[in-house]
Amino acid sequence: MFWMVALLALDGRQYVYRVYAPREALPADLFWAAFHCHEEDGAPRASDSFDAAEIWWIGDAAGPAAAELTVHQY
Repeated sequence: MFWMVALLALDGRQYVYRVYAPREALPADLFWAAFHCHEEDGAPRASDSFDAAEIWWIGDAAGPAAAELTVHQY
């Protein structure tokens, strides 16, 4: 299905992004995709610390066959 990536921002809020990527995608790639989407949106600056992000998989164990990584704000 997809990944969820939560980023902490300087305004104290948590911004969550839905990232469509294969189940075997690297966590760092998921983080940077969400981070860059957040920065382009004009929202308050998010923490660029990988350890501050939460990343989790939504879906079955098999995962999608998608080859491209796409991001949507949740």
